[in-house]
Amino acid sequence: MKLRSEFIRKKPEFAPHRSLLRATGLKDEDFNKPFIGIANSYTDIVPGHVHLRDFVEIIKDEVRKLGGVPFEFNTIAVDDGIAMGHYGMHYSLPSREIIADSVETMMNAHQLDALILVPNCDKIVPGMIMGALRVNVPTVLISGGPMRAGEYKGKKIDLVTVFEGVGKFKKGEIDLNELHEIEARACPSCGSCSGMFTANTMNCLSEVLGIAMPGNGTILACTPEREELARRAVRALFKLLEEGTTIRDIITYDAIYDAFVADMALGGSTNTLLHLKAIAYEAGVDFPLEVVDEIAQKTPNIVKLSPSRPDLHIEDLDRAGGVMAVLKELTRKDPNLLHLDRKTVYGTLREAVQKAEVKDREVIRPVENPYSETGGLAILFGSLAPKGAVVKVAGVPENMLVFKGKARVFNSEEEAVEAIMDNQIKPGDVVVIRYEGPRGGPGMREMLSPTSAIMGMGLGDKVALITDGRFSGGTRGPAIGHVSPEAAAGGPIALVEDGDEILIDIPNRRLELLVDPEELERRKANFQPVKKEIPSRWLRRYAMLVTSADMGAVLMDDPNEVCSLYRKDNS
Repeated sequence: MKLRSEFIRKKPEFAPHRSLLRATGLKDEDFNKPFIGIANSYTDIVPGHVHLRDFVEIIKDEVRKLGGVPFEFNTIAVDDGIAMGHYGMHYSLPSREIIADSVETMMNAHQLDALILVPNCDKIVPGMIMGALRVNVPTVLISGGPMRAGEYKGKKIDLVTVFEGVGKFKKGEIDLNELHEIEARACPSCGSCSGMFTANTMNCLSEVLGIAMPGNGTILACTPEREELARRAVRALFKLLEEGTTIRDIITYDAIYDAFVADMALGGSTNTLLHLKAIAYEAGVDFPLEVVDEIAQKTPNIVKLSPSRPDLHIEDLDRAGGVMAVLKELTRKDPNLLHLDRKTVYGTLREAVQKAEVKDREVIRPVENPYSETGGLAILFGSLAPKGAVVKVAGVPENMLVFKGKARVFNSEEEAVEAIMDNQIKPGDVVVIRYEGPRGGPGMREMLSPTSAIMGMGLGDKVALITDGRFSGGTRGPAIGHVSPEAAAGGPIALVEDGDEILIDIPNRRLELLVDPEELERRKANFQPVKKEIPSRWLRRYAMLVTSADMGAVLMDDPNEVCSLYRKDNS
């Protein structure tokens, strides 16, 4: 493969460029080596990332050993848990676009030959992958690894335990001292939070996409096993470089299909729908929501970790055989469910699956005895969500799979949380939180605070929540998000009024607003969207360019293109 950096490294007219590179420490011999970009998302404030400065040194050392020149650069990283429940959450999903732009900018500005992505949390994983797909060079992803679960009173706990503890404290079930103890013990080490939340789901799915080594999603942070995984990943990258295999050769329609299969089996975060759709967009792959639901209908949910099952965490999945063992179990049900012969950074998917072994049937259930015959996520359509909505079925109590209730409508997350904490929400209610979508939020804030409050107040099997916003991977219960079109685009969710009946029918994939069509037309004729003041210039630009959740909340190039999409949604 001809290397992109060759003209910089060898042509006489680029002597000034080499002079600058010598100032960074390069010697004559380095100009005969490939230039390897390393996108590091190290930051002091995110527990999943605080160790990445040291972790990347291991990666750089292996690059040098294999005859490459490593060039480390940084991206930003937002911690959703710290940004949760206040103005900062507006910046969470938009940060994905900054990360993608940063990777594209650094790689193309300096014409680097190959790319190593070192993310760990939430939007950083998809953001880096999106940027890499634009650059399209040999690429491998090596995430920082998950943290261990915490422990309190002999039971495993995690970040969701703390969020739900706030609700229990408000309800009087625990006192301030006990809440403090839970807070102090839930996150015992660095790494991505220990359940099957968004970060760990995306790191697991990176294995299935084929751009990360088996074990990437489950081997704990700051362990010798993680260090060895990193070295093997670098060796895999150099093989790709030799072959001329780029990331777009690996992330194809089939790869995205298989990632959704794994997502359904694992009962992963609803955010994966946004991120895999955005990755598909950058890869030039059309992947309709209807196909996602087809996958869900034929993929059994055979793994439940926290938050769906609080006693099991990502470390348990690693002990049980990891992601590849889950895929191997799925092939017992249907040998043709996955595209096993496609290329990955570790060979073919088939080779990795054949080597895997299920070591704990309590963690990875046999396909004959799944948690459910269908996947952990479901796509709902209907009069309330013409373009779709998503629910994490794996976290929904059985009695709530079909539910009819009366709407309690709120135009912001804060209003809803205040009402929940003030005991205004009663059994049989459907909490509707709108104007929190990609455009309306702006930024499509996560809703862990209201969902955790509902669970903590003991309403998790009595109250549903519906929003055009999104949920943290730590959310459990009957929480339906990504309602499209969103309220700011004039979607039907904007027309709901207090007292309207809403039907949730997850088995039949329906989300219906049970209001007479003539009444809805009357409301639509008088509709005026709620206008929010957006003080941030960046968020104002984001709101102008962002698409709805059903498209992955990607940015268009032209505000007029976005407006035409919204007009089409409302036609």
